[in-house]
Amino acid sequence: MEFEEVIEKRAAHRALDKIEISEELIREVAYQASRAPSCGNKQPWRFIFVKEEAKLKELHEALTGGNYWAKQASLIVAVFSDKEYGCVIGERAFYLFGTGMATEQLMLAFVNKGFVAHAMAGFKEGIAKQILKIPKEMRLITLVAVGKKSDDLSSLGEKHQISEETRSTRKPFEEFSFFNEYVSPS
Repeated sequence: MEFEEVIEKRAAHRALDKIEISEELIREVAYQASRAPSCGNKQPWRFIFVKEEAKLKELHEALTGGNYWAKQASLIVAVFSDKEYGCVIGERAFYLFGTGMATEQLMLAFVNKGFVAHAMAGFKEGIAKQILKIPKEMRLITLVAVGKKSDDLSSLGEKHQISEETRSTRKPFEEFSFFNEYVSPS
């Protein structure tokens, strides 16, 4: 797939079909994520790939109500890090930025392989960390649901069915980009 096509295909789909995702494919995608840049090459990201059915069911308990759809995911990737894993320059802790870049590369790598990769904010961090044995001092940044896009929308609520069939809009260039200096909106 061409890069532009991968970018366009990446979408927050919720209708998922279960599919087997091999350890080999997971290792390939993880490698591609690991090529992300990071401050001082510290590579602050950590991933847990949850594909075992029993562990997925446990992890479903950490999802908030709006993420009911993620129970159909074939794989959930827990993305976590710690401030100590990255550069800290003054008050700027770059571990979140580096981990975010690696997560996007992970998601695009899955999309390139024909999967949906949907990052979620709706989960109970403490419960998920306990289930996955992530130390309390670390930060569980997101969970990424991975599966095959489904054409069957019957498992989704009405709101999600509508959003599944429409492409989300993006702000125009002028609302988020500037030349040479910031210009306050009028």
